Amino acid sequence: MSGTQQQFGQQSELLAAKFLVKQGYKILASNYCTPAGEIDIIARDKDVIVFAEVKARRSDRYGSPEKAITKTKQRKISMAALHYLKDQRLVNVKARFDVIAIRMYKANNGKRKPEITILKNAFELAYY
Repeated sequence: MSGTQQQFGQQSELLAAKFLVKQGYKILASNYCTPAGEIDIIARDKDVIVFAEVKARRSDRYGSPEKAITKTKQRKISMAALHYLKDQRLVNVKARFDVIAIRMYKANNGKRKPEITILKNAFELAYY
């Protein structure tokens, strides 16, 4: 990934985290790495642990951000989530997988403006 793309990804994850906090979520971890993969944001939404994947696009030329979460990616996130729950000794907790979709549109002044959407329960646990 180029430096520009990596920077865009990091900025998008910061935008997503700030947006979630404004929605009442409490951020528990960011960029949580496991042998199975990485989770962009882990948060608490009331009594639910949320594993959030952030997808951002400057345009829909390569598809919408919501559609970028493949079955393979869902399995990796699921396995990483199970690792987190085990590592934190969290049993019998409610958990869900959300996708934070960010579109960066150009405003009238030429600057990019984010449009952020939360897809709650975007997918189910996928471990096979």
